[in-house]
Amino acid sequence: MLHGIRVVELAVWVAGPGAGGILADWGADVVKIEPPEGDPCRSLFMHLAGLKEPKSPPFDLDNRGKRSVVLDLRTPDGLALARKLVAGADVFLSNLRPEALGKLGLDFETLARECPRLVYASVTGYGLRGPERDRAAYDVGAFWARTGIATSLVPPGAEPPGARGGLGDHVTGITAVSGILGALLARERSGRGQLVDVSLFRTGLYCLGWDLGIQLRFGKLAPTPPRAQQINPLVNSYRAGDGRWFWLLGLEADRHWPKLVRVAGDPALADDARFAGADMRRRNAAEIVARLDALFATRPLADWAKRFDEVDLWWAPVQEAAEVVADPQAHAIGAFVDVPAGEGAPAHRAVATPVRFGAADVRPRAPVPGLGQHTDEVLSEAGLDPAEIERLRAACAIA
Repeated sequence: MLHGIRVVELAVWVAGPGAGGILADWGADVVKIEPPEGDPCRSLFMHLAGLKEPKSPPFDLDNRGKRSVVLDLRTPDGLALARKLVAGADVFLSNLRPEALGKLGLDFETLARECPRLVYASVTGYGLRGPERDRAAYDVGAFWARTGIATSLVPPGAEPPGARGGLGDHVTGITAVSGILGALLARERSGRGQLVDVSLFRTGLYCLGWDLGIQLRFGKLAPTPPRAQQINPLVNSYRAGDGRWFWLLGLEADRHWPKLVRVAGDPALADDARFAGADMRRRNAAEIVARLDALFATRPLADWAKRFDEVDLWWAPVQEAAEVVADPQAHAIGAFVDVPAGEGAPAHRAVATPVRFGAADVRPRAPVPGLGQHTDEVLSEAGLDPAEIERLRAACAIA
């Protein structure tokens, strides 16, 4: 679908490479520039916990289908080669800090003068403006903690919840892809590229837009209540008799309440004046949650699921990872794909990128690249002859 689009990626860890990985799945030629030691995400478990585990499924997910070129940008030759590759690209994608890119002459202002058609995609922690533009960030900092997402998930005074790796990064990567495609479309009309400025912080603020919009408009925000005090007990988690958790999804409280009463088979729920109407149920949420807890504990989830579906009462199971990868619905929508064997990883089953197109075959185009696997190939395409490539290798500018 993006055949003919060349992306040069100078990015590490997750948010930037995640955006490049989606573009690669969609058919773009993504050339990944890596330092001699490689993207640190190749050795994720060593960096994270000191484990000597060479496999890195997170790296594989975000980098399959790319071509890896090792350039040492600390050398004049390596940096010159990077600039040469960027000059031949449609998109330059980086999540290095602005200050570092400026020192390399790979900032937007410099490259825009040299390559007016270039779409320059910057993925940072805190954006390209303001006093903290060069602050280091992972998604747990800029996306989860700084935005208020972490505190929004728990009642006041509770410990912040743990964050799973890559969640905010991947949302930001998807955001970067949408910006890149918008800029490419605008280039078709104007003939000029432009800056695409995406940050973990701003993406997280948008994701929490409901809460922040209420705070902006009213100057206050109701805190997240404990489970037993939800303002709408029909949008809440409950545990069935077999210990499995599920979520009721009755956002339209008065619409879904009669269905719940039917499923419960408890006339007292319908007759109790404390539960008549959404406002009364909000005022008496603790009593309703206690009643429902006792009720749902009487049957296994499979029984409740059948009853819910018979009356179209909306719900969803709370699943663990092993259940998710076996979920028939996930397989039906193509959520998992087969990645072929390559230098960077053996053949394996992996998570698909999140968009399916009716008229395009979207899947991994190539294996996970080995570190520097395509250096000679890409440099030959850029016009370098074998003797020059060997000279650069001897000078340790490439690997």
